[in-house]
Amino acid sequence: MIDNPRSPRVRAVAKLAKKSARSETGLFLLEGPQSVSEALEFRPDLLVELYATPTALERHSGIARAAEQAGVEVEFVSEQVLETMADTVTPQGVLAVCRQFPTSLKDILADGPKLIAILEEVRDPGNAGTIIRAADAAGADAVILTGRSVDLYNPKVVRATTGSLFHVPVAVGAELEEVLERVKGEGLRILAADIKGGDLLAARNEGVLNHPAAWLFGNEARGLTDEHYVLADWVISVPIYGHAESMNLATAASVCLYESAFAQRSI
Repeated sequence: MIDNPRSPRVRAVAKLAKKSARSETGLFLLEGPQSVSEALEFRPDLLVELYATPTALERHSGIARAAEQAGVEVEFVSEQVLETMADTVTPQGVLAVCRQFPTSLKDILADGPKLIAILEEVRDPGNAGTIIRAADAAGADAVILTGRSVDLYNPKVVRATTGSLFHVPVAVGAELEEVLERVKGEGLRILAADIKGGDLLAARNEGVLNHPAAWLFGNEARGLTDEHYVLADWVISVPIYGHAESMNLATAASVCLYESAFAQRSI
């Protein structure tokens, strides 16, 4: 058992909470039994190290079986060591170190996608992770994070995906103009989600959502710019029928992605 929270190995894992360490090593931190289980089931080849407290592994016995089947060794650590390694205040007793695995934009478009989410300058890790999870749930083919968005492997982003990071391809780093040009070249419509746009219900009734599409979501505070509107085929807003001042970006994105999923599957 690893029980020294100041050991070099423990410190190396803890450093992965920082972007500089992730960039230098090409690794990222994966926390919690659900996310670790998804990684073991869908991408066990990415796991470099797997740590758990004895109590947590007893409670989540399926992880031990999955790790054994995947040929991944589980290393026991003390509660104090796990707390040092983890980014969360109250870790759940299981975490892993994984290799980063972004998908290229070329590979995403080569598969003939019908539904994509594009995130431009989305800075909140919880929003980014939740949108990836919603895209996965809606059956989207991919998610693209432009270079001005939050780091995909930020621990809060990874946690918010709840394992969907291992289900849906995600590309990172490209500039928005290039992304939109190449996406349009593959025949997808660019649907920009913004409060200044037309009503989502009208777009549904006019058949706009039936076509293969890439939804564009902008910054939480500023939304999209006039330049973005020009690049989009449609600018669409999610109507608010109650008295709420606004809608959380991830919630609005979930609605938009599902509306396209419903429309495309009804043809």
